[in-house]
Amino acid sequence: MTDSYNAEQIVAQLRQINLTVATAESLTAGMLSSAIADVSGASTVLHGGIIAYNNAIKHRLLGVSADTLAARGAVDAETAKQMARGARERLNADLGIATTGVAGPDPSEGKAVGIVFIALATAEETSAKLLRFGGNREKIRRSTVAASLKLMAEWLERYG
Repeated sequence: MTDSYNAEQIVAQLRQINLTVATAESLTAGMLSSAIADVSGASTVLHGGIIAYNNAIKHRLLGVSADTLAARGAVDAETAKQMARGARERLNADLGIATTGVAGPDPSEGKAVGIVFIALATAEETSAKLLRFGGNREKIRRSTVAASLKLMAEWLERYG
């Protein structure tokens, strides 16, 4: 499946069950929201997204705990979970999905290039996944978008 095919399926499924989504993106910087918005009819399910490259923005706009950021950093499962919850709550959506990680070219906060966390939040639960990608900056970011779409598709399979 291509990324756009996944996004088309996700938009169609969200529309069918009347659910909405919001994104919180760090390393993907809007690529995930764009992949969803590229699908015709996405405006009925995509409430919006917050690009939070900076930790202060993660804290202020998404509600990520300052303690979590200080203790764990931006590239962490708990940070990703809080980002996803923050997007869902602040943008009044049923689902929140978040991306954070190191796309390179250099390590960040002691984390290697290619370390990525994605998270999905609903009203009932929030989960995060650790992923490791190889390749250059562009490949890592594109792989993160594809993995995020897959995470949403897997949730929709279980939900529906």
